[in-house]
Amino acid sequence: MGVLPFRGRSLDERNELARLLQSAKAGNAHARNELIALYIPFILRIASQTAKRYIDPHADDEYSVSLAAFNEAIDRYQDERAASFLTFAETVIRRRLVDFFRAQRQHRARLRPWSEFDQVDDEDHVSNWVEVASSIAEHKRREEATMRAYEIEEYARRLEEFGLSFRELVELSPKHEDARKNALVCAHAIASDPELVSYVHRRKALPLRQVEERVCVSRKTLERQRKYILAMVLLLSGDFPMLKSFLLSAEGD
Repeated sequence: MGVLPFRGRSLDERNELARLLQSAKAGNAHARNELIALYIPFILRIASQTAKRYIDPHADDEYSVSLAAFNEAIDRYQDERAASFLTFAETVIRRRLVDFFRAQRQHRARLRPWSEFDQVDDEDHVSNWVEVASSIAEHKRREEATMRAYEIEEYARRLEEFGLSFRELVELSPKHEDARKNALVCAHAIASDPELVSYVHRRKALPLRQVEERVCVSRKTLERQRKYILAMVLLLSGDFPMLKSFLLSAEGD
């Protein structure tokens, strides 16, 4: 059975995935091993996309990290809280790889001796602290740029699942500050409720009735700002700390 996107899979394939997943979660080790073996191509694809290079299953640590993440996803997956198991598993794999990359960078930084930045004059006075500070700041900027690029790429992919794009968001963003704040209030109301987030992922739509009951915004306004609110829900409920920080600071939240 080939590994296709969940929406492109046949009913038999989806049923087989559900059967193996249920058995694995119930403690069936054979079903768990079969499920992992079946989705090794999927695991390798997500690992390669995240690492932005080919992952050799026989040589790269990223493969072991991704396998462990997929196994973790089996244990943590709750059907009522996610659009599909594969979507959830992909998120877990990407997060664990990002954690792995961060740990690697921190380890290399600890191994790098501070003395290599020192300049000692004839009287054994250490100088050049400005260069040291500059190097540290540049390293931090590069790390943040890498993580920001990853978040933007991941967020763009999530938007695409809902038929949205960054370009469209620029056009759809409410022009008036009050309208933007009201839209964010609606998005926060949804993102803070796991059931409403699950509804959004299942239906690819806003839970209009539930939002009306919690926020003083008319149905007409909700429908007019539907795409923008959806995009904000995806951002607020996802693992995008840098993008969220930028949004909230820009809106004065």
